[in-house]
Amino acid sequence: MPTTAPATTRLPADWRDFLSLTKPRVMSLVVFTGLCGLLAAPGSINPILGFTAVLCIAIGAGGAAALNQWWEADIDAGMKRTSRRPLPQGRLNRTDARDFGIMLSVGSVLVMGLAIHWLAAAILAVSILYYAVVYTIWLKPRTPQNIVIGGGAGAFPPLIGWIAVTGHITPMPLLLFAIIFFWTPPHFWALALFVQTDYAKVGIPMLPVVAGEAATRRQILLYSIVLLPLSLTPWWIGGTGLIYGLSALVLSGLFLVQALPVAFRRKSGDDDRMKPEKRLFGYSILYLFILFGALVADRLILGGGLSL
Repeated sequence: MPTTAPATTRLPADWRDFLSLTKPRVMSLVVFTGLCGLLAAPGSINPILGFTAVLCIAIGAGGAAALNQWWEADIDAGMKRTSRRPLPQGRLNRTDARDFGIMLSVGSVLVMGLAIHWLAAAILAVSILYYAVVYTIWLKPRTPQNIVIGGGAGAFPPLIGWIAVTGHITPMPLLLFAIIFFWTPPHFWALALFVQTDYAKVGIPMLPVVAGEAATRRQILLYSIVLLPLSLTPWWIGGTGLIYGLSALVLSGLFLVQALPVAFRRKSGDDDRMKPEKRLFGYSILYLFILFGALVADRLILGGGLSL
């Protein structure tokens, strides 16, 4: 007897789909910088409360990421890099993603306020709204400066971690915020250079799409130059010791070295594999991990300089 192919059924969403909404790979950097801000801050915090603060940062970042994917589900479906996310694949519906994002966001802020203090909770709330509303809804579809202005969204975690310990804002956590703020454009534009066709296809005005590759490469070099003295400022003002200072000098110098071939390179054709851009993007992630790790090592080994 003839046989027919079995009907395919779409499996319901499981925990991995909800976890994917939180962008775990991005969250790992957020959690790490938040933890480093907490460990490098002067003073001490109960380990359980410290764990709670970092957990709230992670959950808040995950909630913001879920809201980002809820809003951009149609855009993600049109981009090769994001088309396999749960919403474009139909494994989740948008209402569930939105409700999940709101639940994580509100819950993280409330727990941070009740367990730690409300200043840290307020800044966490600002960081969530900054990413989910200011960047995702307002900036990203409207201006090629979306990454520059929106870079603040990813710069909040060390500030929040520091404030969770100290209870107030001082120059040092603001400098940590600024370092990530100025790190974000060259980090993300390096990525945008080799996925620009994706952004062009869905109408997102990333800098390479709107201003062209040459302008993007110049901007990458400019921000890489600014990042070098900025990363050294915590050392210059006495907020850190020699471990951080030397690490920042070497790491930021290498960052600039990696940016030079990107800045002065011209696209060679359709078979161009964008190797310098991919190297810069990969190194930029490693850069932030090692730089903030050096900040913590400096604090634990040398005492971290002045309590600025």
